[in-house]
Amino acid sequence: MKRILILTAAFGEGHNSAARGIRQGLAQVGGRDARVEVHDLFSETYGPPNDWAREMYLGLINQWPQAWARVYRWLDRQEKFAGSFKVFFSVKKEFHRLLEEFQPDVTLAVYPAYSHMLDEMLTQRARACGKRVVVITDSLSVNAIWYRCAADYFLLPNEASATVLHQAGIPREKTRTFGFPVSPEFADEEVLRSPPSATEGRHVLYLINARKSTAPELVHRLAAMPEIQLTVAVGRDRRLRKAVDNVRSFAARPFDVVGWSEELPRLLRSSHLLISKAGGATVQEAIAATCPMIVNHMIPGQEEGNARYLVEANCGAVATMQDAVVDAVRSVFANDAALWREWSRNITTISRPAASLDIARFLLSL
Repeated sequence: MKRILILTAAFGEGHNSAARGIRQGLAQVGGRDARVEVHDLFSETYGPPNDWAREMYLGLINQWPQAWARVYRWLDRQEKFAGSFKVFFSVKKEFHRLLEEFQPDVTLAVYPAYSHMLDEMLTQRARACGKRVVVITDSLSVNAIWYRCAADYFLLPNEASATVLHQAGIPREKTRTFGFPVSPEFADEEVLRSPPSATEGRHVLYLINARKSTAPELVHRLAAMPEIQLTVAVGRDRRLRKAVDNVRSFAARPFDVVGWSEELPRLLRSSHLLISKAGGATVQEAIAATCPMIVNHMIPGQEEGNARYLVEANCGAVATMQDAVVDAVRSVFANDAALWREWSRNITTISRPAASLDIARFLLSL
């Protein structure tokens, strides 16, 4: 039986999304031949203080994005990270205990801190964690903290991102590009989407995960567009849900509101267009669902590459102002949805909906 340890952290939803996708892929492909454990050692070690740190991080990147961009660029300039994680001695103590107890054949990090902790912990015991695999969740703007560490393999969402590592000196034989490990549900062959039209509808999904204070205003403007059928996803934020429900009660045209939903793969695959933030998981899930995307917000540095990947593949656009978002939606469906059809063809060529299954087969082969 293959023992696979997956290490994640809640500092950005992309890490947890990747961990879930890989775990689901291993369950589907490996069955009883794989024993898989997923751990967020920061949460397990620090408890509520970790939650506070997470909220501070999210506040920083959303309220002061330029400050975070400076931190991000500073990290990218570092040549070595050895010794930078000594302060997390409690996490490393728990990490040691977990390795001794679980004895993994493969240790897979979807959050970069773990790789550097292993560098500090395992200098004399490099085999104690089995094969070391890093899953990189960002595209193009891949920070050095992801790859300036010891690892047997680096898994990337696309070849363009792998090139970043190759140019930094990572050997090609250490990189694999299976795609971002989205839920295996994206690989379901059932077709849920017809081309947009006046009769079949032009379905737009607005997934709110940033700029929540101004999001209800954009919802109001989108709901007023007669040419689309709108669905708004508000996650677990009760205050946001209340604000959007209030907009719906006064809207001239009806629209749907959903909370945190396990139905996101189905929603994306049945929508013609996604409006959302350029998070690593969000962009890759849209690509897996072959759903073109309008990016209305991105974190400087960290998420710029995700947005650029969409634009360079000609399957989406960036529109950070509300007027620009509304204009972009109109353009996508104008002239019998000519632009949407072009984007749809292009996004199909880069979609890898079975990435988690391919990654699972690779991990089981190690």
